[in-house]
Amino acid sequence: MKFIVEREELVDAVNWVARSLSNRPIKTELLGILIDVDTSITMVGSDLETSTKAIVKADIASKGKVLVPGRLLAEIARSLPNKPITFNLDGTRVLVTAGSAKFTLPTLPLQEFPNLPNPPETIGVFESETFIESVNQVAVAAGRDDSLLTLTGVNINIK
Repeated sequence: MKFIVEREELVDAVNWVARSLSNRPIKTELLGILIDVDTSITMVGSDLETSTKAIVKADIASKGKVLVPGRLLAEIARSLPNKPITFNLDGTRVLVTAGSAKFTLPTLPLQEFPNLPNPPETIGVFESETFIESVNQVAVAAGRDDSLLTLTGVNINIK
C-alpha cells in the first residue's frame, strides 16, 4: 500500500474519524483507524457504538488495507509540514513522510476490526443550518447525568 495525499485533506479526515475512537476500548482494534486504499482512501473509526468514515482523494501507487493507532495518526498529521504526505506500508510499519519529516506508525491487528453497517436509505434532505438550529433548540433539555443515558440524548422522529 502506497499513496500520496495533501496535508489539509488528511488532517480533516483523520480528525473526523478519530472522534469515534474509544478512550477505554474493550478490544485493541478499537484504538485504530482503518485505512482502506482502493480507488480512493477510506478512513474508518469505531467504538462499536459510534462509527465515523471519511473519504479522501489521493495519488494511489498501490492498494491495500491497514489499521494504525488513531490518536497517534491524528497527532502526526497535525504536526506535519504543509507538503504532500506519503504513506507507505513496509511490513508491520507504515512510513509517513512529508518534506523532511518522517514518522513510523505501528500497525494493529486488522482481523477483528468491526465492519460498518450499511447506512439506511435516504428518506429526505434538508439544509444543515435547519438541522443545527433544531437540535440546538432542544439539546438544552437533554440531561447531563451519564447514569441515565436515555435522558442524555435528543429524540429525532422523521416522518
